[in-house]
Amino acid sequence: MAELEVEIVAADHFVWSGAAKMVKARTSDGEIGILPGHSPVLAILAEGQLAIEPVSGDRIAVDVDGGFFSVDNNRVVIVADNAQLGEAATAGIR
Repeated sequence: MAELEVEIVAADHFVWSGAAKMVKARTSDGEIGILPGHSPVLAILAEGQLAIEPVSGDRIAVDVDGGFFSVDNNRVVIVADNAQLGEAATAGIR
């Protein structure tokens, strides 16, 4: 089964990285869902919450204050102005 390689960083700190089945984010043009095999995208990230469904474990929520994200070859890189993991989440591997 294909999976996404996800990395989330804030302007001043590492937030989370790991394998995921799905990433959902809010962009300046609306909500977008990323699944394995998605075409390349570069988008402006709007303030709101990212949802990540890791390959194993519970869904992860990340509050972001804007930034951008890119998708290419099943790799999702999210660079947020400021980002904070939800209370139930723990930092992934780096």
